[in-house]
Amino acid sequence: MNLRTAIERLLRPAEIAYAHCDVPCGIYDPSDAETDAETVEKMMTLIADLAKPAGDAPASDWATYNNSLSRYIATKEKHAESVKHEVRIIWGDFFKTPDLAAAPNVHEHVWMIMQTASKCRVGTAVADAQALRAQTAEFTQMFNAAKAARG
Repeated sequence: MNLRTAIERLLRPAEIAYAHCDVPCGIYDPSDAETDAETVEKMMTLIADLAKPAGDAPASDWATYNNSLSRYIATKEKHAESVKHEVRIIWGDFFKTPDLAAAPNVHEHVWMIMQTASKCRVGTAVADAQALRAQTAEFTQMFNAAKAARG
């Protein structure tokens, strides 16, 4: 190993970080959270409707079933976590104390979204996904009310 390679290894970051910037751009939009919540509901519905092959079905039927099930689960967990991420960004960066006049229950509502999204990550109850979607839509209404109140 030459000196240049050794130096590059020492200076290379161990991890690459990804984050929402903290520049006060003022561009916030809860539509991504709503789309993620809709995706969670769709995946949980697909899981509920997925027909299990008969016990004597060929291995290829079981492989297709397992492939579909694992993809639906991975997608619903990814999007449930994304709901939490998007809502946290808006809640933490956009909402300020004066906004509580327009959205007085925002703190409790965000906590409820976090709890429901976690239920969606670990479970498959379509009712939880429907609740997450409704809660996310209500959060969007709170955001729009606070944004409108700012003028």
